[in-house]
Amino acid sequence: MNLTASLALSFLLAASFGARVFGADHPHAGGDSPSQFKVGEFAFKRPAAWQITPPASAMRAAQLKITDAKKNQSAEVVFFHFGPGDGGDKQANVDRWLGQFKEPKDKINSKVEDVTVSGRKVTYVQAEGTYSAGMMGHPTAAIPNAMLLGAIIESKDGNVFIKLTGPAALVKASKDEFTKMTESAVKEQK
Repeated sequence: MNLTASLALSFLLAASFGARVFGADHPHAGGDSPSQFKVGEFAFKRPAAWQITPPASAMRAAQLKITDAKKNQSAEVVFFHFGPGDGGDKQANVDRWLGQFKEPKDKINSKVEDVTVSGRKVTYVQAEGTYSAGMMGHPTAAIPNAMLLGAIIESKDGNVFIKLTGPAALVKASKDEFTKMTESAVKEQK
């Protein structure tokens, strides 16, 4: 097998590892980018202006990009699902996410809220400051005036972890769609 074919096969396998994207042949899909994708047991509906992009690592089950062309800014939404008992508990993930800011926890306007949606526990996390997380083994570039919105959906099939990060103004403007996307997936799964 030549190098190009090997790389293409590797990419396809990595991209489909944790997420199933419904393509144009799926009744809920439309347009150039699929409108729905699955992570764990949940089917998420992609907000119309958000783009599905290839996951930057095999650990990511799915990845979306939000673009504000007027301000030349973008934010990313990443989804993780490791299976039952994997990925760490809720508190460990909340602490790690808040620790990805350069400022101390009392200076990042952090908020953690537990809600119940259709009988499922969902934990929302929010913080603002200088975000400095990167992928393991890669250098991190600090992003000043950044914001993180996170959601942890509890599931017997393994929790689903969702993180939206980017410039604070863009993330704030995307908060309602983030919440709607998260909660509609939970409501449809009940």
